[in-house]
Amino acid sequence: MVVWLIAACEIGFWVLLALGLAARYLLGWRRTSVVLLLCEPVLELVLFAVTAVDLRDGAEPGWEHGLAALYIGYTVAFGHYTIRWLDGHAAHRLGGGPPPPRPPRYGRARARHEAKLWLRAVFGGAVALALLECAVRYVGDSGDVSSLRAFQWTTVRAVGIYGLIALSYTVWPRRAPAGGRAEDDGAAKDRPARTSAGNR
Repeated sequence: MVVWLIAACEIGFWVLLALGLAARYLLGWRRTSVVLLLCEPVLELVLFAVTAVDLRDGAEPGWEHGLAALYIGYTVAFGHYTIRWLDGHAAHRLGGGPPPPRPPRYGRARARHEAKLWLRAVFGGAVALALLECAVRYVGDSGDVSSLRAFQWTTVRAVGIYGLIALSYTVWPRRAPAGGRAEDDGAAKDRPARTSAGNR
């Protein structure tokens, strides 16, 4: 049941996001869009509650419970970032707003961008580790928690590998094409768009 609920939460996330953006930019229902987007965290709360009840009712801790913790950690860390990114594109394509700023591609600007994303991954990993540890302590000696411990190590390894990838952009920064600048020219072009957006 937990696996199906994870899939339902993922589908629900995108459905609510699409409905919220459509309500805001196609129908002009700003308050309705806010309500729809605020329903996003409810999905994670439902998944957390169902997972806890499943363990309380005597279910053997398995990979699906570990996956639920990872999913919640990921959505807590990257859910708002994803919504904001898509909102910028929807405002541009559906609402006539300026194009959203693109992430930098070269030099130190790209390294800083990757470092910020990695910090989000660290936060999401910390949330997942905390939930997994709570599940381990909740089950105690009454069940086999090896799968939950395995997911903890999986979380640590994933965050560590992501950190090495992010660090590579600092150690070996990508260089702009000949005649370009170290900072992504696309980000520079978007500066006037950000200024005009702020004055609307």
